[in-house]
Amino acid sequence: MEKKGLLEGKTALITGAARGIGKAIALRFAQEGANIAFTDLAIDEEHGGLETERELNALGVKAKGYASNAADFAQTEATVKQVVADFGSVEILVNNAGITKDGLMLRMTEAQWDAVIAVNLKSAFNFIHACIPYMMRQRDGRIINMSSVVGVHGNAGQCNYSASKAGLIALAKSIAQEMGPKGIRANAIAPGFIDTAMTQALPEPVRKQWVSHIPVRRAGTVNDIADTAVYLASDLSSYVSGQVIQVDGGMNM
Repeated sequence: MEKKGLLEGKTALITGAARGIGKAIALRFAQEGANIAFTDLAIDEEHGGLETERELNALGVKAKGYASNAADFAQTEATVKQVVADFGSVEILVNNAGITKDGLMLRMTEAQWDAVIAVNLKSAFNFIHACIPYMMRQRDGRIINMSSVVGVHGNAGQCNYSASKAGLIALAKSIAQEMGPKGIRANAIAPGFIDTAMTQALPEPVRKQWVSHIPVRRAGTVNDIADTAVYLASDLSSYVSGQVIQVDGGMNM
């Protein structure tokens, strides 16, 4: 008998998933049998969206990318409505869209603050607001907010990013309390130092310094995050809600 995947028959909507951590989550979900709807600002060859779509479809699931500005409330409502029309349902939502515009508080502009809060935090509100009516009718919803360890302990030079990531944690906890009786769970993942294009661009001495503070003595991988997301999206975590899982190799204890 063929073994079914942990997410067989589910539809997952993942924001900001043309590449990076979002793409890794999409691929792992597809390997577990989920159909995948994903968003990014553009779904084209230049930004990786079409390649991601092809890779997902090659895994034998239904997959489609949607060009959408996650920070735009009206666009989000329209995108979710189209996803449900195309896929029939949405059981899993991963709020992964995010940007950085770092700077010390004294030098940070209002535009830097507003952009990061809009893309990182308001986008999660937009997508949760649009998805939960469908999840409530199904009495089946799993929401995962992609936070960060800096959302737990802060970080100098990233007050906007840290605030947005802390907000995602509080948002997940609040949704878990509100929506638990309706069959909807909400949790957050707080990645630590993950090996991505952004961290690979750091000077090697800086990377080594970061790794030296991690008990397991290595950077995390996007698959470390994706595996955790599979757990939170599946029935393996059916009694887990309102939690923050720090995937950081023990860096933040």
